[in-house]
Amino acid sequence: MSTFSISLTTARRLAIVSQQLAGPRPAENTPETILALLRQIRCLQLDPIRAVERTQYLVLWSRLGQYKRAHLHELVYERRALFEYWAHAASLVLTEDYPLHEYLMRRYGREASGSAWSRRLFNWVQENADFQQYILAELEQSGPLLTQDFNDQSKVPWASGGWSSGRSVAYMLDYLWTTGQILVAQRDGLKRWWDLRERVLPDEVVQGGWSPTAVSRDAIPKALRALGVGRASDIKQHFIEGRYPGMERVLSDLVAEGELWTGTVHGRGESETWYMHRETLPLLEALEAGEWHPRTTLLSPFDNLIRNRARTELLWDFHYRIEIYVPKAKRQYGYYVLPILHGDELVGRVDSRMDRKKKRYEVHQIYLEPGVVWDEALTTAVSATLTDLSQFLGAKELTYGADADRFHPFLV
Repeated sequence: MSTFSISLTTARRLAIVSQQLAGPRPAENTPETILALLRQIRCLQLDPIRAVERTQYLVLWSRLGQYKRAHLHELVYERRALFEYWAHAASLVLTEDYPLHEYLMRRYGREASGSAWSRRLFNWVQENADFQQYILAELEQSGPLLTQDFNDQSKVPWASGGWSSGRSVAYMLDYLWTTGQILVAQRDGLKRWWDLRERVLPDEVVQGGWSPTAVSRDAIPKALRALGVGRASDIKQHFIEGRYPGMERVLSDLVAEGELWTGTVHGRGESETWYMHRETLPLLEALEAGEWHPRTTLLSPFDNLIRNRARTELLWDFHYRIEIYVPKAKRQYGYYVLPILHGDELVGRVDSRMDRKKKRYEVHQIYLEPGVVWDEALTTAVSATLTDLSQFLGAKELTYGADADRFHPFLV
């Protein structure tokens, strides 16, 4: 068995480089650049909030800089190299990873056992078999179609005391999507056109039927290469979150076969086993030899590096919670706050928004972490990053609000 023992700094740098957030940015940005990036980080979360920009675009900007959004659209909705599905959340995932996702498609809502939610969904779907067939028939005849193109023909409506009440069409579409019978054929902002899976991803480009063990043997190394270094709990919450059947046994087998190494991160979770993929070892050796090329950038609240909040606190002592649903008067930092990654540290956060009508990127406030001070290097780096983001957003003006006045001398 091969082992490693690394410092907290090295663990952070492994995670950052593995997420392609260090080193020089690509010399040119093409669809292939994005595809290569996705093959490293495996998934790109989708989220409708556009206070600054939608997360899928921000995550790519943090890594690639001034790329063309049209290249991502081409990969998903023209070349079908990516498709929309559920990873750790609704995401863009690689078509070549279809067998990993097909494992969920086969199982979702198909059994009356399990959690109360699973039983409720199973029973509701069984009671609405005709409703399912109506949607599939409409798509067969007229697809692609928008959600509003379907009539609610549910025999038993989806009942809820909350926001989801009366949304039977949306729930049935979600069920058919998660089970892989339909997929998103096109998208324009929040508008999605649905179609039959075989018309979005033809049979010749997809596979399925993998055993539970095969799924975990393929997905665990991919998740770990994206993490750089991680514990079993980190892997479980990354990429295809919670869908690693027989994880403990597969981890043991991969270690015994030499594909994974086990080790320790000094000062962090030393009572737990940390894992690293053998393909990450050259990166580890380079970092320990001093080959570290840091960047400064801003991160989406849903960035793959920080989406696991417990891991983020463990590695960076950085407490981050999104405050979208917190009443304004009770927010600590702001509605949509972007963490600042400076080298191997999370040094602060930026509360900002993009005013698209006025084409103005507005920085309301910048918060630094305790012990972090403005010096020339940090000032220059943050200023350049804000300017770069404002250009990516198409802003004609970058402004600082009254609450950010104390930073004004540093950043303009």
